[in-house]
Amino acid sequence: MEVHNVEMVMSAVGPSQYPTDKLPEIALIGRSNVGKSSLTNTLINRKSFARTSSQPGKTQTLNFYKVEDQVFFVDVPGYGYAKVSKSSRAKFQVMIGEYLSKRQVLKGVVQLVDARHAPSKEDVEMYQWLTSDEMGGLPVLVVATKADKIARGRWNKAESTIKKELQFKDQTSDFEIFSSETKYGKDIVWEWIEARMLDGTDFAETDD
Repeated sequence: MEVHNVEMVMSAVGPSQYPTDKLPEIALIGRSNVGKSSLTNTLINRKSFARTSSQPGKTQTLNFYKVEDQVFFVDVPGYGYAKVSKSSRAKFQVMIGEYLSKRQVLKGVVQLVDARHAPSKEDVEMYQWLTSDEMGGLPVLVVATKADKIARGRWNKAESTIKKELQFKDQTSDFEIFSSETKYGKDIVWEWIEARMLDGTDFAETDD
């Protein structure tokens, strides 16, 4: 997609604040400092539209970016919240869980992991939950970021390690290596997002 118009629409803490446009939504999720802002900025052709928090783990809102009036990118708070109190952590874990499992216009999740390292315990837990029966077949794209930080010849090994640790499910998930520095993987990520946008199926659960 050629991106010219992007708007930061809102930061929400609950369903009553979510957009009512009925546009498809793609959630971006990963550990703090894994590169969500860099991926977002690369996809929308901006240098610093999506900003990294000066205090990793402090962001406790879902940030909705409207792209070309066609899709929302939803920046989900980073997990691995070392600097957040247990009560605050529990509160927005519930918010994130309800959004990901019940939001009807959510068409897919991009989970970011660091290509330089094996996935963390939180990465594995998040991936297993996103691909569980509870989520009803929600499409997941695992993006291994910061690929420019490792030699190109090690990319296959990095992919193999990540998939092994996550217990990757090829039938329900996709994988892509990405670098915000070289823009490698940008077009493939966009192709995945556009395919989800065109999918008329609501994968998320509905409220009882």
